[in-house]
Formats: sequence, C-alpha cells, structure tokens
Amino acid sequence: IQNEESVILFLVVWTVTEITRYSFYTFNLLNHLPHFIKWARYNFFIILYPVGVAGELLTIYAALPYVKKTGMFSLRLPNKYNVSFDYYYFLIAVMFSYIP
Repeated sequence: IQNEESVILFLVVWTVTEITRYSFYTFNLLNHLPHFIKWARYNFFIILYPVGVAGELLTIYAALPYVKKTGMFSLRLPNKYNVSFDYYYFLIAVMFSYIP
C-alpha cells in the first residue's frame, strides 16, 4: 500500500498543514505573526483538508483487498477471549465515518 499515490498525496498535504500550523504557533508565541502565516493558517485548510481526507480514504480503499485476503488484525472465533473482530469491516466503517 505504501507505493500508492494516495499515500504520497496525504503525506504531502498533512506535512504542509502541520508546517503551517506550527509556524503560526511559533510566530504567535514570539509576538511577531506575519500576515502571510496568519492567512495561510486559516485559508490553506480549504484545499488541504479535503485533499488530505481523499488521500486517506483512497489509501484505506487500496488496503481493503490485502486486509481481507490476509485477515490482518482480525480476531476469529473460537478464541480464549470469546470475541470476534474483523478489521476489514472496521475499515469500511471508518471510511463511512468520514461522511459526518
């Protein structure tokens, strides 16, 4: 999955977001907040947030076949805990949780 373009997409987007955020915090603490940093902090998210979320969702979607095939992080019955957990369906639920 790490070779998917969506991974690069969300890594770059969230990196730019964090650089902007922490630059804002740093300059604000120094009582010298340049206008561009303030503008970037409150306007970049308009583009970066939806693009980052799309990158995350595309990455999860690309991982679904592998997770289903391998049973990754799933717990099947019977086991000593007497519980069942299917990571594949959990990821699908996580994807739907992005809607609200």
